Parts: sequence; C-alpha cells; structure tokens
Amino acid sequence: MIKTKFALFIFALLVVSCNSTKPVVRTTSKPKVVSKKQPVTQTKTNPTTTKPNTNTNTSTPTTTKTNSEVNLEATSNVKTYAEEIQSYVSNFKDIAMNNMRVHGIPASITLAQGILESGAGKGKLAMSANNHFGIKCHTGWTGESVKHDDDAAQECFRKYEHPSESYRDHSLFLTSRPRYSSLFKLDKGDYESWAKGLKAAGYATDVKYPDKLIGLIERFELFKYDTEVLGNQPKPVKKEVVVAQGGDFYTIQQGDTLYSLSKRFNLSVDAIKKLNNMSDNTISIGQQIKLK
Repeated sequence: MIKTKFALFIFALLVVSCNSTKPVVRTTSKPKVVSKKQPVTQTKTNPTTTKPNTNTNTSTPTTTKTNSEVNLEATSNVKTYAEEIQSYVSNFKDIAMNNMRVHGIPASITLAQGILESGAGKGKLAMSANNHFGIKCHTGWTGESVKHDDDAAQECFRKYEHPSESYRDHSLFLTSRPRYSSLFKLDKGDYESWAKGLKAAGYATDVKYPDKLIGLIERFELFKYDTEVLGNQPKPVKKEVVVAQGGDFYTIQQGDTLYSLSKRFNLSVDAIKKLNNMSDNTISIGQQIKLK
C-alpha cells in the first residue's frame, strides 16, 4: 500500500514537471501582426476637414433699395421706401380724389393719412383688416373687427373687405362726427390747416401728427391731387420779397410751405430752417424769413 502511494506521488511529480516545461508564451509569437495593425482612426478621413468649400460665390447679389427709406410711425410702425409710397399713391389717388369730390376732404390729406396709418399698405391692420386709417370700432360699429395694440393693448379696430371700403369709411367717419365739423370750414386747398385741425380734433394723440402729414404731402406732392379736383392750377404769382437790414427776406403768404419755398428759392428746407433758427416747419402768413 505504501509502495502504491509512493508510486502515485512520483507520477504526479513527473506530470507537474512536464507541465512546468511547456512553453506558455507561445501566444507572443504573433506580436508583429498586432503591431502592424494600424488604428482605424489614423486612416479615417475627416469629412469636415477635407470637404471642399462649395460656398465660392462671394458676390451673390443682394436685393437693395436705391431710393430713400421712410419710417412711418402711426398706427403702423414700419419702414418703407419712397418707391413703395409712390406706388401706394398711384393705387389710391383716384379713390382719394373721388372722395374729395363727394365728401369735401382734401385728397392730399386722405392719401397722407392712408400712407402714415397703414405704413403704405404694409402695416398689420392694413394687411389683416384692410384698415388703412387706424379707425377703431367705436360705438355703433356692427361690422367685423380685429384686435390690435395701440394706445392700449388689444383695442378693437374695424375690418373691411377691401381697402376702398376703408377709404369710404374714413370720409364718412370725418363727416359724421361733430368734433370734426370745424375742418369743413377750412379751405379745401389748405392741407396744412387740415393736418393741424385733425390733431386738434383728436384724430391722433401723436403731437407730431400734423408735421408728419405735411411732410408726406410736400415730399410726394400730394397737393397736386387737390388742385386737380378743385380745377385750378397752383397760383404762379410772384411772391413779395422784402429787402431789409442788408439781407433778403421773404414774406410768407397763404399756401406757402417750407418745401415749396425751398423749390422756389433753390434752398433746402434744412438750410431755410438753419438761416432762421427754426426748430420745426411751422410758418405763418405775414412772417418774414431770411433767405441769405
């Protein structure tokens, strides 16, 4: 029994001895294969760095407006251009002149208010409600309406099927309300008085509202539509020029504006205002202004 155990012990030692001499690093015989394998990130092309720049058109034409920009700030606060305003006038001058014949409101005033209030047709109310004059619903309005922020948030404004209805309602609005009755005592060719009268009657809260209307009328010569309706031509009478204190002075007469004087005497409006220390465009009949 002892011999048998001893024999088994010797056999076990031989087995262990054989296993201990067996190479165990044979897996390292392929190190070259591993070392030759390159990381895939080294051969992958980065498309963001190799993609050619296709945006080579550095001279892409842009749409620009060559005519002067006009800011219109009334019910509509938009930027438009002289060319767009001229187009607006072409579209609505006949309606304005017809309303002048029927209701007695100067076409120049109607057009200037339409331009200012609607942003030459580009304002929100004009686009969504065909409301070109910022007329609010007021008591008695039974037509459609829209909400719009003005003097207060979400005020009620009238909505029309077509801009021509807005023009007609503008005339009816002025002729039917007592507070505007004083306007119809004014000369229909005196757009300055009409512009100031509208503000005085409460049509707008903007203190510069008359100046804005007058500026539009003079810049775009809207007064010529009044002349056409009235059937007379602008009076080409030679205005009196008074020479005093060694300088040239002009005496303001009815119908004069700084714009018309600038054309007559070949001076800019700003130049006339600077010569006379004027802060705005207000002039009065009989006033003498310096021209040199």
